[in-house]
Amino acid sequence: MSYIVTGGCGFIGSNFVNHLCDVTDKTVFIIDKMTYAADEANIDLDHFRSGQVRVYKCDLGFGCKALDDILQHNNIEGVFNFAAESHVDNSIAGPRVFVESNIVGTFNLLESIRKYSPDSRTLHVSTDEVYGALTEDGPSFTENTLIEPNNVYSATKASAEMLVRSYHKTYGLDVITTRCCNNYGPRAHAEKLIPKVITNALNDLPIPVYGKGDNVREWIYVTDHCRAIKEIFDKGQVSEVYNIGSGIEIKNLDLVKQVLTTLDKPYSLIKFVDDRLGHDFRYSIDSRKFVNLMGGNFDVKEIKEGLELTIQWYKDKHSA
Repeated sequence: MSYIVTGGCGFIGSNFVNHLCDVTDKTVFIIDKMTYAADEANIDLDHFRSGQVRVYKCDLGFGCKALDDILQHNNIEGVFNFAAESHVDNSIAGPRVFVESNIVGTFNLLESIRKYSPDSRTLHVSTDEVYGALTEDGPSFTENTLIEPNNVYSATKASAEMLVRSYHKTYGLDVITTRCCNNYGPRAHAEKLIPKVITNALNDLPIPVYGKGDNVREWIYVTDHCRAIKEIFDKGQVSEVYNIGSGIEIKNLDLVKQVLTTLDKPYSLIKFVDDRLGHDFRYSIDSRKFVNLMGGNFDVKEIKEGLELTIQWYKDKHSA
């Protein structure tokens, strides 16, 4: 038995591959487009040396022969779909690649699974952004909340979810979808909020903050998310959707200030900039369904602890 992880060299995908290799000895096939945000170096070297991990460069948006070959000639237990363009700002500036990767890529993946490995389980990794926006005191999103995406990125992720659902309803594929809050931790590309704040602060560069910094996000440490995904894959019910959240909400400005305080850098580095288009005010998800499944016992329970771990990783990388 073996696994396929699409987007396995990116931020969350690579952390998941490393976790998967730590908890199983099964072969892990990575399918990755290898864009600017992906790096084979994100995978622990020991996993390559042992032969457990094999990487195939392939763009799912245009079909992938390597994927078809892997599905046909290996006993695939599960497919974990992390492959996606994920930066909202980029989706505003250039939406086409998001449609090609997130919608067409998911379609091509599902078609290959349907043809060559219909009995394997597929876990599709989505986002809480498909729900849209909350007011400051609005109730958290549940799995039954109406999907109302407000930007191109979240719209393409919502579209991919509908394809995943339809392939269960129409073709009987064993699928599960997870919707997670914002991730942080090691291996994130510098374009994301927390690594951008850290790297700019380390270099004494201005830190751009949209609007007044009042937008609220829920954050989860990436390795806790990865562990949750494997638990849901093992224990989740077919065709169900599971929210994965930490319950840790914080305003963007407060988050930036906490990073600066930890690094002993001045708040004067903060530079307020025009708010971005379609900027959702607040995300917050109700994860009781997932907690009831696995207990929700995360290793990183406080944002301060997670930020310290993340900052140390980027400081080590900065000084290397």
